[in-house]
Amino acid sequence: VQLQASGGGLVQAGGSLRLSCAASGYTFRNYAMDWFRQAPGKEREFIAAIRWDGLNTYYADSVKGRFAISRDNAKNTVYLQMNSLKPEDTAVYYCAAVDRWIIDYPHGMDYWGKGTQVTVSS
Repeated sequence: VQLQASGGGLVQAGGSLRLSCAASGYTFRNYAMDWFRQAPGKEREFIAAIRWDGLNTYYADSVKGRFAISRDNAKNTVYLQMNSLKPEDTAVYYCAAVDRWIIDYPHGMDYWGKGTQVTVSS
């Protein structure tokens, strides 16, 4: 199983980034996909989840209205559109897969990818 996150970078406050996570090695369409993030010195934090069929999404309050999760099952890819970014959004962002709904805690996930760094400057 591989989950490869990409799209991170340095952006000014108020800007946007789109993260992608390409999955392989398992049946992508059967798994919900989550995004988490972890800032230095902090615990890994749930951000967003999307059900295997794409018909349900769920967000942490801290990103609701600013971030949008989506998926393309034909491409085995999940996305995280991040708008109105704030310095407090700075973290390493991780994608993860789980075969249940809704799982919003790190130890509940089945598969993890390596993260991508997002840095928001003020």
